[in-house]
Amino acid sequence: MKNAAEAGTSEILVVTTTTARKDEAETLAGELVSRRLAACVQIVGPISSIFHWQGKVEHGEEWLCQIKTRRDKFIELEAVIRELHPYDVPEILATPVAATSESYSRWLREELDRHKQ
Repeated sequence: MKNAAEAGTSEILVVTTTTARKDEAETLAGELVSRRLAACVQIVGPISSIFHWQGKVEHGEEWLCQIKTRRDKFIELEAVIRELHPYDVPEILATPVAATSESYSRWLREELDRHKQ
């Protein structure tokens, strides 16, 4: 049997993406939250990223978005990220949450289940 910290957490995801500019991250976050695809988006940055792109090693400054959502929202959330994201290949990584407080889990579920405003 799961304890209170694990109850309902298997459905919770933290989805990560990055943008080149803070205003892009804020626009994306606002859309995801207003569409009730995310209960919360934290924007961190700027961060330094080093990656392969088109045969070269690139260095860039980016803004990290940590998107709190549920597994059943992922397909639509991914579609909105792809629709709004300026990158050809946006980072979209979904990590399941192993444990969380019962109150946070309840808040997240309630926010995602409310009608869009």
